[in-house]
Parts: sequence; C-alpha cells; structure tokens
Amino acid sequence: MNNIGEPWMWGAFIVFVLVMLALDLFVFGGNKVHKVSVKEAASWSLVWVSLALLFNAGLWWYLSGTAGPEIADAKALEFLTGYLIEKSLSVDNVFVFLLIFAAFHVSPEYQRRVLIYGVLGAIVMRAVMILAGAWVVQEFNWVLYLFGAFLVVTGIRMLVMAEKTPDLEKNPVLKFARRHLRISEGDHGEKFSVTKDGVRYFTPLFLVLILIEVTDLVFAVDSIPAIFAITTDPFIVFTSNIFAIMGLRALYFLLADVADRFHLLKYGLAMVLAFIGSKMLIMPWYHVPVGASLAIVAVLIGSSVIASLIATRARQ
Repeated sequence: MNNIGEPWMWGAFIVFVLVMLALDLFVFGGNKVHKVSVKEAASWSLVWVSLALLFNAGLWWYLSGTAGPEIADAKALEFLTGYLIEKSLSVDNVFVFLLIFAAFHVSPEYQRRVLIYGVLGAIVMRAVMILAGAWVVQEFNWVLYLFGAFLVVTGIRMLVMAEKTPDLEKNPVLKFARRHLRISEGDHGEKFSVTKDGVRYFTPLFLVLILIEVTDLVFAVDSIPAIFAITTDPFIVFTSNIFAIMGLRALYFLLADVADRFHLLKYGLAMVLAFIGSKMLIMPWYHVPVGASLAIVAVLIGSSVIASLIATRARQ
C-alpha cells in the first residue's frame, strides 16, 4: 500500500495546519512583539511533539481498522522514523538562523515574527516540493539512486565544512536583493518595509526574512530526499515534514541560548545524511528495515548530543 492518503485525510490535515497557524497568530499572540522565553519555547516544543505522536497514534488506529494491523504498524513506523529524521535535520536550520539573526543584529523580540512568516513560506515550499518529488519518484523510480548519491555527497560535505562559518556578505541571494531592492538602513522595529518621501523601502529585517526562506529551501533539498529513503507514501512524507516544520520555531527558541553546547551535533546530522544516502544506493541488493533505520538515526543523533555535552563540560 504505497499511498494511504485519501482525499478527506489530506483535507482534514490541511485544515488542522491552518487552524493551528491561526491559533498561533491570533489567539496565542504569535503576531505580537515579545521575547520568547525558554519556558514558552519548551512548552510549545512539547505541544508539537505530542501532537505529532497523537497524530501517529490516530493514524495507526484508523489503518488498523481499515487496512489491517500489518499495514498500520508499517505506516506508523514510517511516520515516526520520517518525523525523527526531519526533526533532527531541522536542528541544522537553527544553527544557520542563529548566524543570520546575529549578523543582522535582530533583537530577540523581533525574531518570532520573522520565523512565523518563515514557517508559512516553508510549508508552501515543502508542499510543492514533496508533491513534485512524489510524482517524480512514482514515474521514474531510478531517481531514488540520484537522491541517494546526492545525500552521501551532502553528508560528506557537511562533515568537511562542519567547523566553517559561512560568510553572509558573500551570499549571492543577499547580493542580488541589495542590488535590486531599495533597502533602508537603520532599525525599523518589526517592519519589513517603510515609506520615505513617498517611496517604498525594504528594511534589513526583510533581507533577514529572505535569507530565512532561502535557507529552508536549501535544507529542504536535503531533508525531502532523505525521507523518501524511508517511504514513498506522499501522505506520510508530507505530514511528517509539516509536523517537523511547525515545531521549528519553538525548537529555535529552545536551543538559541544553548546551541554552542551542541556543536558536535552537525557531525551526527552529516552521518545521518550519509547513512540514508547509502541506504538508498544499496536498495537493489539489500533493503534496510525501517525499524533498523530508526534505531541507527536515533543512535547517531543521540551519540552526537552526548558527545557535545561531554566535550562542552570538559572545555568548561
């Protein structure tokens, strides 16, 4: 059963996402300027992880009654593994977001608004990329091997570049934006644009938003092929990806003050990508079970987190 997503399931999930975004923006103060505390970030992280697990339990329960326990177990495990992979890889986004906000001296109270729009844009981009990727994989199965080779190369590149800090001033997107947009210098609070003498100018915060969106697009190119190594079911790929993205903002504020304590996590993420890519390349000869993939990814991430904490404590 390659596609469990019935039309009503897609519709219900999209409505759920829209409702949660509306609650975040208009009920829980997502559109108000304030600095997100660690306690608030931890609470929202717990909410999003709990919702993802509840969704998985509900999916298992529904499939048990309609498709049988064997398919229900397989799809629930695919979702859990895909969610763990996407959640882990989103940590790399956090490191880059920190770099961007620091480079532009964005105050903590304005970061939340940027990330809200960043999440909205990421959801749209990922939806398009996932649906396009699912169609390509279905029509041209050999593309999975290209994905695998790409992930192996990306993982090796991440290992080599782990200790290097990107130079944002040389970023081609930033250069293009500054060359073609009117940019107003100075601090304009949370505004993305201002009007001076009847002329519309974009603020530096708008440049930050562009970089956040482009960053997520770049990481999506890595993470979406990675989940296709676990499952080619579009519904599982889409839902696990979106749950990870919806919790990204809370994860950022949770790790913002302690990110330097997890400096070895990048190596773990690089090894995850290399493992997943290798898994895709050896599929004609050996299929790594989803359960084994889940265990290996968990060990790689867990080991890098523990190693980071030990190294940080020793350094202190």
